[in-house]
Amino acid sequence: MKVLVTGGLGYIGSHTCVELLQNNYEVVVIDNLSNSEVSVITRIETITHKKIIFYNGDLSNKSDIQQVFQQNEIDAVLHFAASKSVNESLKKPLKYYKNNISNMINLLEAMMEFNAKKFIFSSSAAVYGSTAQQPISELATTKAMNPYGETKVIGEDLLNDLYASDSEWSIVVLRYFNPIGAHESGLIGEHPNGTPNNLMPLITQVASKKRSLLYVFGNDYNTIDGTGVRDYIHVVDLAKGHVSAVQKLFSTHGLHTYNLGTGEGYSVLEIINTFEKVNNVNIHYEIVDRRAGDPAVCFANPAKAKEELDWSAERTLEDMCRDSWRWEKNLENRILTNKN
Repeated sequence: MKVLVTGGLGYIGSHTCVELLQNNYEVVVIDNLSNSEVSVITRIETITHKKIIFYNGDLSNKSDIQQVFQQNEIDAVLHFAASKSVNESLKKPLKYYKNNISNMINLLEAMMEFNAKKFIFSSSAAVYGSTAQQPISELATTKAMNPYGETKVIGEDLLNDLYASDSEWSIVVLRYFNPIGAHESGLIGEHPNGTPNNLMPLITQVASKKRSLLYVFGNDYNTIDGTGVRDYIHVVDLAKGHVSAVQKLFSTHGLHTYNLGTGEGYSVLEIINTFEKVNNVNIHYEIVDRRAGDPAVCFANPAKAKEELDWSAERTLEDMCRDSWRWEKNLENRILTNKN
């Protein structure tokens, strides 16, 4: 069975490629390398001892997409290729609507043309906004607080309308919470271009002395220690959730939406303290003012994924911190080796 993974060399995409290959799927990747590296291919193949088919292409170019479908009989598509920074989306909303909506339409049109109607959409807990209902179930109202989150809401609405127009589609929407960690091999992990937007890469960069300190935004929330609480999930658990979702695609038609999270919330200071303890390093941080729009608490109710996908997160916060630091150290070693 052959699956297409858009953005397959990125953080979540690369880990999902590993899990798909290890579950005997043939994997085709299209990636424009805007936030990834072609060397990830070799590292995926080193982990799995299997090959992927790679296209350096962009979803804004319809001919790039058509080439993939013309040269491969694609059974299902996992769609990761999108812009994902909340802060950047506030400054460049047109970029986000173009990359996350227009390009997705190009992809779906190609799928219709080649009658490949099985689709997994990479959505986000950002669709929920600042809902007060915790833990958050899939029935919670969606109300995004920024352009990035709004593109995910629109993407979900688009897919609902598409399925309503053609019941041959089989669609799974996966709403991620906060993926962190890296593959236990240390060969793949999160390596964002420029300044990271997520907590863990900032922590690991402070630990490796790439940056002098970590800014913690607010310590006056109504939480265990005043800092924001989020549901952090190991990226390998998240990737395994996609394999379960692919199996769902082939067992039923319809449109199904699932939270992928642990169901537990950890504060920023709990993450920092656990990272320090597990890895025996010090993280220098400074408390600064809250960021506008950040909810105090956000964590998942993942019961539906457990019941319908037979999936649940297995890795601990300690695993997430340990694997993140291993990846960062290996990344540093590769950079030093390349310089020598």
